Amino acid sequence: MLAGRTLHMRVCAVLAVVSALLVACTPNDSGKITVGVKFDQPGLSVKKPDGTLSGFDVDVARYVASRLGYPPDRITWIEAPSAQREMLLRNGQVDYLVATYSITDSRRQKVDFAGPYLLTGQSLLVRADNTDITGTASLQRHKKLCSVSGSTPAQRIKDRYPGVQLQRYDTYSACVEALRNNAIDAVTTDDVILAGYAAQSPGSFKLVGKRFSEEKYGIGVQKGNDGLRRRINDAIEEMERDGSWRTAFVENFGAAGFAVPVPPPIER
Repeated sequence: MLAGRTLHMRVCAVLAVVSALLVACTPNDSGKITVGVKFDQPGLSVKKPDGTLSGFDVDVARYVASRLGYPPDRITWIEAPSAQREMLLRNGQVDYLVATYSITDSRRQKVDFAGPYLLTGQSLLVRADNTDITGTASLQRHKKLCSVSGSTPAQRIKDRYPGVQLQRYDTYSACVEALRNNAIDAVTTDDVILAGYAAQSPGSFKLVGKRFSEEKYGIGVQKGNDGLRRRINDAIEEMERDGSWRTAFVENFGAAGFAVPVPPPIER
């Protein structure tokens, strides 16, 4: 009798541990999942006038959600400006972020990352008729350059190019509008973001120079949520394996003339 009772207690203990692990791996128990994305980056993540979202990041976010058990009608979308991403994760306002979120050592101290799911690099966008900016060396001539507060590109310019008049706005769309109105000379961020803006306004802008960084986009999760991070990594690998990743890239960047890159290896 005692042996049977001991076995029963052990089975209950194992079930309790398994149950706790399953809960830890589940983003939330509200029946919905909350995902942070950008609302203003054509090609990657943009909110349309009808309220729907489109772009490569959005496609990745939806695919991941589906593998976690959440169809599109159970996703709540939250805007995630660059300067607010860590706060949104820390406060539990989002379950994960797919928001052109470059993986860096300093950010890893605050949040965890799944992925990377895309490799890109910093570049420059100028007006189509511009002839005096051809790369980063041109910026040292006291050019007015715009990037976004809290972004890796803005910090890189500040650290490496002290002769530049760096102006930081809240969004890249605000930077592009300032470029259109001749208030600044160039916009800098990752080339896939700039290509999206150039494709949105044919004949108005162009990319110049070569990439001057390597950016690995990751999916941000709350620090310590290893169960969710592993499940997202599995989803990214499945998206690459079944062809959905390539299809999403072509649909969102094909018009900009971007060659389909090789997906970067997942950093487990």
